[in-house]
Amino acid sequence: MLDLLIVLAFIAYAIYSGFQSKDEASKNLEEYFLAGKTLKGWKAGVSMAATQFAADTPLLVTGLIATGGIFLIWRLWIFGLAFLLMTFLFATKWRRSGVITDAELAEIRYSGKGVTTLRVLKAIYYGTVINCTVMAMVLVAAMRIAEVFLPWNEWLPVGLYEMFYDIIASTGLTVGGSAVDPILTTTNNLISIFIILGFTTLYSTTGGLRSVVATDVTQFGFAMVGTMCYAGYVLYEAGGFGSIADKMESLYGSAGSAEMLSFSPGIGEALMPFLMILGLQWFFQMNSDGTGYLAQRMMACKSDRDAKIAGITFTWLQILVRSLIWLIIGVGLLVLYPFDATSAMGDSFTASREMLFVTGINDLLPPGIKGIMLTGLLGALASTLDTHLNWGSSYWSNDIYGDLVCKKWLKKKAKSSDLVWVARFSNLLILIIALAIMFNLGSIQQAWTLSLLFGAGMGSVLVLRWIWERINLFSEIFAILTSLICAPIILYFVSEDWLQLLLMATITTVIAIGVTYFTPSTSDDQLDAFYKRIRPSGFWGKTAARSDDTISPLTKLKKSLYQTAITGVSLFSLLVGFGKMMFRPSDEGIWLSLVLVAIGLALIPIWYKQLNEDV
Repeated sequence: MLDLLIVLAFIAYAIYSGFQSKDEASKNLEEYFLAGKTLKGWKAGVSMAATQFAADTPLLVTGLIATGGIFLIWRLWIFGLAFLLMTFLFATKWRRSGVITDAELAEIRYSGKGVTTLRVLKAIYYGTVINCTVMAMVLVAAMRIAEVFLPWNEWLPVGLYEMFYDIIASTGLTVGGSAVDPILTTTNNLISIFIILGFTTLYSTTGGLRSVVATDVTQFGFAMVGTMCYAGYVLYEAGGFGSIADKMESLYGSAGSAEMLSFSPGIGEALMPFLMILGLQWFFQMNSDGTGYLAQRMMACKSDRDAKIAGITFTWLQILVRSLIWLIIGVGLLVLYPFDATSAMGDSFTASREMLFVTGINDLLPPGIKGIMLTGLLGALASTLDTHLNWGSSYWSNDIYGDLVCKKWLKKKAKSSDLVWVARFSNLLILIIALAIMFNLGSIQQAWTLSLLFGAGMGSVLVLRWIWERINLFSEIFAILTSLICAPIILYFVSEDWLQLLLMATITTVIAIGVTYFTPSTSDDQLDAFYKRIRPSGFWGKTAARSDDTISPLTKLKKSLYQTAITGVSLFSLLVGFGKMMFRPSDEGIWLSLVLVAIGLALIPIWYKQLNEDV
């Protein structure tokens, strides 16, 4: 009962927050989607971290550690480079742009008749294809949690539950992992999903970004407290830091244990493919410049410095703080729930190991603490769904209805009230598509890999449009089209994920840049206006020569790359240093860990000062 009361209190707070912000959110799209550009940097950063926390991510981490050891999590950690580049190179640019969505950026960056086509294409591609795939992945994680903690067949009146059961049975749908009674499991899962979606949609569509951010901060607090408590119980049951390495060796052998606990790659035929994945994945991805809800948070900040504070807060919470806690849980579960290494393959094994994150909560945590952890997971789920609902609906309202339908087709300016109502109702469309995708997903890793592949085609062009004046609207259009055409073909004919990423990144980049040279340049007037508003960095020589900018854009690019590099060294030194301290075999010295921690700490004052640099 205590656990249930904690969860209900959180739900009540979230709904209250939505109605509290309703009047301000209803004024116009800037209030609804950007909170009136009043967000403080730390709050925007915590909101970004809460969204990326997600209910599916700890399950994904647990599965990665089991299938490939700690080193495999570099597939997540490597995104820290993209987040830092976003912070020091793109954060202030996004805020200065003055747009509501990243798709709208096309209107101020490019010229020509195809601008509207690009804007609408990106609205559909990001707001629907990519957005709904990510939401479906989160909903799969929600089902895994619901299967353990929400037995509606025991709670609801028999007659009411049988009605739901019969409806589900008549549809033939089955979702979930139970083989005893798949219809019962499916019924419980769908009841849980629709209740979660109902309350999340209620507060996010009512209060807009203000209510999303307000609940995100609370959700992240619950999630971190609950996860730290969970890590503490796992660590206690596993025997503490001092004995985990020894127990791992006794369970999986010295070679197997060393491979699982290693932060560096092993030597073998799989080394180069994996390093290639790391090299490609952080740059060739859909958020390489912050495009999406990350850009939305930075655009909603009240100053340029707050935009950078948001990025740095998000990166350190995401990559360092939560990763160290999840490492304890992921490795501890290997000790508490050992497996036979010969069976460690396939989607079914991965899904079963992902599920252990939830099983451990049920088995190890006492009442009260379990309620906090459940609220944290529910909050992580809600913080991801509310963000993707809010962000996805911004495209349908601002870009499709406001620009295409009203401005281009009907030749009129859309009313602010109409735009807000379109934003609210478009959430239903997004939910329906996300649910349809959810029914066809296997493991969370499968969905994550799919989203990476679709996003890989856009990464280079998204960055180049900010730092190279020659990129035009056709570069982006052909990158999107190539990605949509090539992804299914590559998935069908190529099985290795590193080769999939390499092919997608190479093909789309070559085509996009090639198209750039054979299509008209953006007009000088458009480039001059963009340069004056954004003050971009990089290869803007001709445009810069026509402006009165006193600092070379190439100098500003070098400065941003330097800031990214020193902050990255600090971040990853602390991550590996503290991580190796926690899981250090008895025969391994501690000096390397101490040196890494010292380097990471020494660099903090240096990169922190860079946040005040206006580049």
